[in-house]
Amino acid sequence: MNAPLDNTVAEGPEDAQGFWLHADDDTRLRAGLWNQSGPRGTVFLFPGRTEYVEKYGRTATDLARAGFATLTIDWRGQGMSDRALTDPMVGHVTDFAEYQKDLNALLTFARAQSLPEPYHVLAHSMGGTIALRALIRGLPFQTAVFSAPMWGILIPAWQRPVAPALAAAACTVGLGSRYAPGTGPQTYVVQTPFAGNTLTTDPDMWAYMTAQAKALPRLSLGGPSFQWLHAALKECSALYQLASPETPSLCGLGSLERIVDPIPIRNRMARWPNSRLSHVEGAEHELLMERPILRDRFLAEAVAQFMA
Repeated sequence: MNAPLDNTVAEGPEDAQGFWLHADDDTRLRAGLWNQSGPRGTVFLFPGRTEYVEKYGRTATDLARAGFATLTIDWRGQGMSDRALTDPMVGHVTDFAEYQKDLNALLTFARAQSLPEPYHVLAHSMGGTIALRALIRGLPFQTAVFSAPMWGILIPAWQRPVAPALAAAACTVGLGSRYAPGTGPQTYVVQTPFAGNTLTTDPDMWAYMTAQAKALPRLSLGGPSFQWLHAALKECSALYQLASPETPSLCGLGSLERIVDPIPIRNRMARWPNSRLSHVEGAEHELLMERPILRDRFLAEAVAQFMA
């Protein structure tokens, strides 16, 4: 079934299509597809927390030029997909296993549409958490590229010993749907000035993200819930204990990273055969939304990984 996709603000290839999917727990999800007949295969683009299909239109354009179809998704709780709470601005899931249900639905859709193979994954931030679990599950991705994956959350040193216990306790006493400390319903790119932001050093990409948030406010999201934080910390800890998959991978990490914890990224990539860590000097968190010289270099590395 067709779903809305605003390609004017996305700036993706002209054949943009939106689709409604349903996970096996009946959660309704939105998927976006560009360049469906890409001759070199399909890139599954896994967005981060707060993100949505339209945000990756420009990336889909670049991937189309390289010969790839792009399939992406609004994870449950964000974009146009179903949101579990009365306050739609709270980023919330009970357990990260729910995102694997979303991914299963996306794979079923890709096969039903006969999207070109091989399949690759390009995952940003929280999408990197979901992608690592998927690769460990043995899902059929030939190669993987990560952009600042959330394999650990950057928490101030003084909060680290208490953060997991605080999140767990809040959930135990019925506060799991409340905003995590220091967050609220505001959308980051709308309430924050460009100067000093933690996402990108590129004013054009910042304007692109801000314009989308203002034009399509229903897609935006605020801070995470205590339950999301508890689930995220639990999943990052669980993944850290597991061996790396055999899937060849590339991981990009900006030198100015201030959102995810770089230490688990470096540790993971050091014990992942057939992998490479790419240090992006001068980049913030959003490598796919960075200055052209940085973004183009990372995308060229990603395309080379997909074509290897």
